[in-house]
Amino acid sequence: MNKIIETVIMNQNIRQILANNVKKLRLKQGFTKEELSLLINVDNSYISKLEKNKINITLDKLELLAKIFKVKPYQLIKFNE
Repeated sequence: MNKIIETVIMNQNIRQILANNVKKLRLKQGFTKEELSLLINVDNSYISKLEKNKINITLDKLELLAKIFKVKPYQLIKFNE
């Protein structure tokens, strides 16, 4: 398979894993989308877009989410069955 296509597929998978993990952790820890958006200083639609895999996030936001959820940043992009 072409390296560019492999990279695109891998990135989409990582983004989807992140989206799923953020939603799971948010619900498990009892945050609303609005509360989480306030904690990371973004507008209300940001969390919704993130959980639907519609946006990319910065490493700064990834680290901030990890701190809020009390996990390591890599755990947000780690596949959990």
